[in-house]
Amino acid sequence: MGLGGCIILIAAGAILTFATDWDMRGVNLNLVGVIFMIVGLIGVATFSSIARRRRVVVPPTTPVIDDTRPRSRDGYSDGYGV
Repeated sequence: MGLGGCIILIAAGAILTFATDWDMRGVNLNLVGVIFMIVGLIGVATFSSIARRRRVVVPPTTPVIDDTRPRSRDGYSDGYGV
C-alpha cells in the first residue's frame, strides 16, 4: 500500500469516527473508524521508513591510479623501435 492509500485510510477512519452518526446493528462504526486510522498511521510510518532507506545515495567508486612508479622513456617501451 502506498502513501496515498494510507492517507485515504486515515481520512475514511476520521469520517467514520467523527462525522457520522449512523447506527448499524452489530457494527460499531466509531471503532471501525479508529481501526482505519491506526492502520493508516502504521502504513505511513512503514512507508516513510522504507522510503528513507531507499534514498541512501552511495557515491560511485573512482578508480585508483598509481602514479608513484617512475616512468622511464628508453624508446623501446612505447612501441617505437621494435
